[in-house]
Amino acid sequence: MSGFSLTDLDLAHLMADAARDAILPYFRQPGLDTDNKEAEAGGFDPVTVADRAAEAAMRRLLAEHRPDDGIWGEEYGQEPGTSGRTWVLDPIDGTRGFISGTPTWGVLIALSEADGPVMGVVDQPYIGERFTGGMGVAEYTGPRGRQALATRATAALSDAILFTTFPEIGTPADRAAFDAVAGQVKLVRYGMDCYAYALLAAGQVDLVIEAGLNAYDIQAPIAVIEAAGGVVTDWEGGPVHQGGRALAAANATLHAAALERLGSVG
Repeated sequence: MSGFSLTDLDLAHLMADAARDAILPYFRQPGLDTDNKEAEAGGFDPVTVADRAAEAAMRRLLAEHRPDDGIWGEEYGQEPGTSGRTWVLDPIDGTRGFISGTPTWGVLIALSEADGPVMGVVDQPYIGERFTGGMGVAEYTGPRGRQALATRATAALSDAILFTTFPEIGTPADRAAFDAVAGQVKLVRYGMDCYAYALLAAGQVDLVIEAGLNAYDIQAPIAVIEAAGGVVTDWEGGPVHQGGRALAAANATLHAAALERLGSVG
C-alpha cells in the first residue's frame, strides 16, 4: 500500500479504530496500573498502559502513511515534520474518568496547520460513538447510525446548558469569571471531559467553558464544533488552539453573550 493512498479523513478514522482496539481491553478491568505524572508536585495526573498503547498505535500509522507530517501527542511529545502539518493526539482525554469506569473519556485526533486545526475526531470507543469535523464533513456515527452534526440555535444564556470538567475551574479569578456565566444559564453540569464538546457539536448542549487546557485537549474539539456551526475561542475571543482558557459555544450570538459575562469580572 502506498504511504499516501489514504485521504486525511480516512487516515484519521483508521487511527481512531486502532486506538479503540488498543484501549478497550483495559477499560473497566480490575488491577489496571495507573502512574501519576504529577506525583512529585503533589498533584494527580494519571496515565495508564492504555494511554500509551493507543498513542503508539496511532503513531505507527502516521509513520507509515504520513512520514513527513509532525506529531504532537500527550504521552510521547512532539516530533517535528517537514510538511507544515501536525497531527495532534490525545489518546485518552479524561483518564480520570477512564480509571473510574465512566464512558466520558475519548480519543482526540486533530490535523493542524499554521492557523490551527483543519480536521478533528472525537471518538468514544466504549459507546462506539465518533464525532468528525472538518474538510467538508460534520458527522456523527454510532449506535444511532450516521447523522449530520449541527449545533443548537440557543441565543439566550438563560436557556443554555453549560458544561465544564472541574467545579474548581482554573484559578480563583477564573472560577469567578466562570461563575458569572454559570449564574445566568439554565443548567450547569460537570465532569464530562472531551465528551462535553462532542455533545455541543451534536446539538445537545450549548456551552463548554474550561481553563488550563493543552493543545492536544482542544484542537480536535475545535475542528468538530466549528464544522458543526459552533464557535471556539479563548476567554478574550482569540485563538485557543495552543491551549489555555477555552469558551466553546453553539453559535455566535451565545458566544458573544458568554464572552461578555466572562469579561465582566475584574
